[in-house]
Amino acid sequence: MDRYLELINPMLTVRELRAEVTRVERSTADSVTLTLRPTRQWRGFQAGQYVELSVDIDGVRRSRCFSPCCSQHRADGRIELTVKAHPEGLVSQWLYANAAPGLVVGLSQAGGNFHLPTPRPERILLISGGSGITPVLSMLRTLVDEGYRGELVFLHYSFTEADVAHLAELRDLAATHGNVRLVLAYTRQTEGGDLHGLFEETHLADSAPWYAEAQTYLCGPPGLMATIRAHYAAKGIEDALHTEEFTLPVFTPADGDATGQVRFGDTVVENSGATLLEQAEAAGLTPEYGCRMGICFTCTKVKTSGCTRNVRTGDLNRDPDTEVQLCISAPVGDVAIDI
Repeated sequence: MDRYLELINPMLTVRELRAEVTRVERSTADSVTLTLRPTRQWRGFQAGQYVELSVDIDGVRRSRCFSPCCSQHRADGRIELTVKAHPEGLVSQWLYANAAPGLVVGLSQAGGNFHLPTPRPERILLISGGSGITPVLSMLRTLVDEGYRGELVFLHYSFTEADVAHLAELRDLAATHGNVRLVLAYTRQTEGGDLHGLFEETHLADSAPWYAEAQTYLCGPPGLMATIRAHYAAKGIEDALHTEEFTLPVFTPADGDATGQVRFGDTVVENSGATLLEQAEAAGLTPEYGCRMGICFTCTKVKTSGCTRNVRTGDLNRDPDTEVQLCISAPVGDVAIDI
């Protein structure tokens, strides 16, 4: 039915969730903020969660995951996404160059376990870096809308002041709410801001000296997240740290993993140690995929035999006839995939 209705109006759907872009703002030199009006199937979200957005690029449907950066209590029911145009990002670059009011995109319901608990903690530290600002900004906006009265620090890392998305609003929120403190850390700018250089322990002591007794929500580039995780673990407070990431860590095959052959149906390749998705694409195959980060499960296929390693967790899967995600699974020795 949706295939016929979309000929009349792409926002008329029975089952599929879609959204229309109603506003586009390019607030920094490499980011674009989209305001979306979802169709009636939208069930809302919790601050910190993500959605999968789909667009057609050169006749191919491409999907990526983005976190809404607006408050979950937004009165008009619309969603705001801020997308950083990464140099290697096909979808993000396309949206930055082409998004305009009237564009209709595919949308998923919100997902993910990165969100604030209920009741809200008495003290909250929000930490972000680069494009990781979006889910924690949503948390900040949500807490403000709820009239949150606890201590709240928003610590954001960026290259320079010009790279901070929503900077004017962040400053306004801090200026108009006495319990909100904004701390800006610049890694490539030595003037302005509150902190300078890469993360170090003193940054937390200076920004939120009570952080060990608070709940911390973190999203940012892998280096920042790994360093903060290690710091919290060393202090024995890792249970107070909650994280979300949308990039895979750099993966190096373990000794002995990159041996044997990988069989994709009738196609057989020598195991290079890369993920199954990368090896399938190198072999000229075009398996369906979405986020390439292990979030959306679009690339899930059945492993009929062999062992795979999850590149995010390091866990091994030796069971035959089990589903694996091609984008985050690397073969260990001989592996056969039903593709």
